[in-house]
Amino acid sequence: MTLPDNIATSVQQALLEDIGTGDVTADLIVEVSQSEATVICREDAILSGCAWFDEVFKQVDASVKVEWHFKDGDNVPADAILCNLSGSSRSLLTGERTALNFVQTLSATATATNAFVKLIKGTKADILDTRKTLPGLRLAQKYAVTCGGGANHRVGLYDMILIKENHIMAAGSITKAIANARSLHPSIKIEVETETLAEFEEACAADADIIMLDDFDLETMRKAVQNNPKGIPLEASGNVNLETVVNIAETGVDRISIGGITKSVEAIDLSMRFKL
Repeated sequence: MTLPDNIATSVQQALLEDIGTGDVTADLIVEVSQSEATVICREDAILSGCAWFDEVFKQVDASVKVEWHFKDGDNVPADAILCNLSGSSRSLLTGERTALNFVQTLSATATATNAFVKLIKGTKADILDTRKTLPGLRLAQKYAVTCGGGANHRVGLYDMILIKENHIMAAGSITKAIANARSLHPSIKIEVETETLAEFEEACAADADIIMLDDFDLETMRKAVQNNPKGIPLEASGNVNLETVVNIAETGVDRISIGGITKSVEAIDLSMRFKL
């Protein structure tokens, strides 16, 4: 995924909620004061979010200079200096938290994604994200997933059809749901969530574009992979963690979707330090 086009808007909103009517603490600093600072990464991480960081200081004070020593997607070792900054002391202090929030969160998503990607290297499976993202950060987190070596599932409800249990119940059957989807949106890909082999077989017969195997045990997942004469891409979902992902990938599925890489991440430990 390339950089999203809503970075400026996301940053503007983040600064508005933080600065409000003005940074009353930064007012304590003499207006003409200039400073230099460094951002230090306190743990091993995959970097993501440089563009958001830069945009924060662009909007706070375009004269602030940021010099990066790493780029998005890089492996950053613990205690490495990510970047150097120079400019108005007030501006550096005002933009600090918002800028760090973006990089800490997006790097956390990239790092979590990469942990899964490394474990299943050598299998044919891709690690995918879901719609379980932090509100307002959908595109940013999906970008971060790609920095970690993962791939993106649908962006939202508009760019791919995912027929789930409640859709199937409301439509009457998997076959009817797929037929309705083809009629209404003939150019949009259709994925169907299945929970049993019987549902999987029905989705195959109805020519779904992608079939999700939701909470299948490993044996049943293998049977689905082996009984897929049309070669429909298969996606494993549910009960995926660092302990289970290798066995899941080794069943032969094509995709493994994981909500935790966007919804349950722990921010990477970063800190900004002024130079004396």
